[in-house]
Amino acid sequence: MVAQAGLCFVCPDAAGSVDSGAFCSVRPAPRSDGLTDPPTDCRAYKQCLSHPAGHRGHADILLSRDRLAGLATELLESPVTDLRNRARAAMALIFVGDALSMPVHWFYRQGDILKQFPPAGIRGFEAAPEVHPGSIMALHSTGRGGRGRQAPQEAVVGQLILKDKASYWNRPNIHYHHGLPAGENTLNAWCARWMMNWLRQQDIHHLSVERWLAHYVDQMTADPASHPDTYAESYHREFFANVRLGKPLLECGGHTHDTPSMGGLVIIAPLAMALLTVKSVDETSEVCRAFVYATHPDALLMQVVDAYVQLIDQLLNQREVDVKAAILDAAAVLANGNIARLIPDGEIADKKILALVAQDTEVIGRTYSPACYITDSWPGVCYLAARYAVAPETGLLVNTNLGGENAHRGSVLGCLLGLLSGQTTAFYPQLHRYDALQPDIQAWCDTFYPAG
Repeated sequence: MVAQAGLCFVCPDAAGSVDSGAFCSVRPAPRSDGLTDPPTDCRAYKQCLSHPAGHRGHADILLSRDRLAGLATELLESPVTDLRNRARAAMALIFVGDALSMPVHWFYRQGDILKQFPPAGIRGFEAAPEVHPGSIMALHSTGRGGRGRQAPQEAVVGQLILKDKASYWNRPNIHYHHGLPAGENTLNAWCARWMMNWLRQQDIHHLSVERWLAHYVDQMTADPASHPDTYAESYHREFFANVRLGKPLLECGGHTHDTPSMGGLVIIAPLAMALLTVKSVDETSEVCRAFVYATHPDALLMQVVDAYVQLIDQLLNQREVDVKAAILDAAAVLANGNIARLIPDGEIADKKILALVAQDTEVIGRTYSPACYITDSWPGVCYLAARYAVAPETGLLVNTNLGGENAHRGSVLGCLLGLLSGQTTAFYPQLHRYDALQPDIQAWCDTFYPAG
């Protein structure tokens, strides 16, 4: 049995009973790099045998659901102290949340998710299916953002970006992420990774948006491709349509119907958390706005950027924070962001994923659209963060099975749940590119949150 991710505590003297929802209570010993492994790395049985209390047997040092509920309350009331672990977990879960959702990204009917992944939807990493029942990629312009013509002579897709993927764009029901294996990331998560690695080479006190855009262009136009995705959402295509016209990079961001969208927030976490090591939250917000505005020029989205940066700061750096209040305040930056009345009472530990999905569909599906538009996707992701603050693995699976814009929403949710829990979940080492990604995250942590 492997301990479920999300919480890891020093064993209490009075152990709880064992059941299918029990959590290992062993805290792994600190590693030489100053981190502690997530509970999924402790390999519950093996660790428990070596624990000082091991002679009592594995069963005696597991936490019952009731004990877990109490510890969850303690976590929400505890100071945020371990910056490095929280920053590392936030970075890891950006990629986990995205990769979990990738195979059912933009599935807008939950019945389609269950049909494609029977009997209970997504429970772990899966490859992109051959057929996407709701795909309209064949209607999307290959020459700029939004829908429109797919004329080869005007193409951005196939000429500037996605150079070996254009042939997939005119096929009905082709999956947006055609060919991606289980645990692989979509393009926007790759942009977050490029940002993470680029930041380590920069003077964090004096970042240049133009230099970042030049790096972004280099990555997007690389041949062979520097990422494996088949689809580029509207903002990428609009930006490169303007690059094709010869506009200065700082003027290439364009506005389309979906510019104010969740996808614009994906690169913020590595940028904001790096900046917060040397700048105030207001200064960090100002820089983040400039970076996001360069590809997503929209005033409403900038308000959400401010709220997201402030929330990251509160969860990461403040020693005493009312987690629920902080999330509710962040959602309320939008006029329809009153989510307090929507969060159900009661525990989630005894409920199956599909039962939670059915309950949360009342919020993300009815109260708020599950689509990308920031007016709905921002309060939606805040709702999920508040509800699953102490259950990151469950929260990410629920987000995936809610469908819609679950991949980019999953990256933002993953960041928040990582900051809240400090744990990377059992999924992290299963990512398709974990062996390459883990050293990148480690190097980012060493640069901005060094051990000791």
